[in-house]
Amino acid sequence: MAKKETLQLFESKKVRSVWDSCAEKWYISIVDVVGILTESADGRKYWNKLKQRLKEEGNESVTNCHQLKLQSSDGKFYKTDVADVEQLFRLIQSIPSPKAEPFKQWLAQLGRERLEEIDDPEQGIERLLEYYHRKGYSANWINQRLKSIEVRKELTDEWERCGIKKGQEFAVLTDVITESWSGFTTKQYKKHKGLKTESLRDNMTNLELVFNMLAEASTSEISKKENPQSFDDNRKIAHRGGKVAGVARKELEEQTGQKIISPLSAKKILKN
Repeated sequence: MAKKETLQLFESKKVRSVWDSCAEKWYISIVDVVGILTESADGRKYWNKLKQRLKEEGNESVTNCHQLKLQSSDGKFYKTDVADVEQLFRLIQSIPSPKAEPFKQWLAQLGRERLEEIDDPEQGIERLLEYYHRKGYSANWINQRLKSIEVRKELTDEWERCGIKKGQEFAVLTDVITESWSGFTTKQYKKHKGLKTESLRDNMTNLELVFNMLAEASTSEISKKENPQSFDDNRKIAHRGGKVAGVARKELEEQTGQKIISPLSAKKILKN
């Protein structure tokens, strides 16, 4: 499965979701959906009871459910029951809730929007812009964030060309780049900002985004020139690319007397 995990929002509540590009469908955390529909703090307990009842009734929507490793609130990844949109429609019928109909409409829109984005990627960009505007980010920050997505995509395309595998290998190289320019591993950086499951990039300041882009762009350019043949070669290049931005960061800090790496998260930034 070629998949990409993301967070969707239903009435400001997070729904862990994975897009399967091969099957062109969403897989969505059942626990998250159950928690929203039942307004329960522990959707897992409700789901376990419902799952047992549905199994006893011979409901195939349960026996055919997948499990995927999704990130939990503690930052760790656990196997989690997920369902596609069609399965969720059937499961919702078994949960008495005033939110059932609004949630069905949200599911239908989610699937439609994703397919529209595949046909016209520009729509995806427009929705992303709208999302950041609703969150209260400044126009300048949004422009930087969109540029950072472009730079990141160029880097991951280069890694794929070099045979780097998505997932763990991407994460390791990203960690090398991050530590080389910021002095923090990704985990340490998130802790510095008080983050758990939130996106680090969505919580960077303008300058942090700039230096992160420089690190990733430098890594891409070095890789294109040297054409690394092994993971270890790519790791060394990731360190060198990150170091380019690290040197620039230290020089700017010396010139301004201010630290670039900020403990500010998105919530704190938007309050200022």
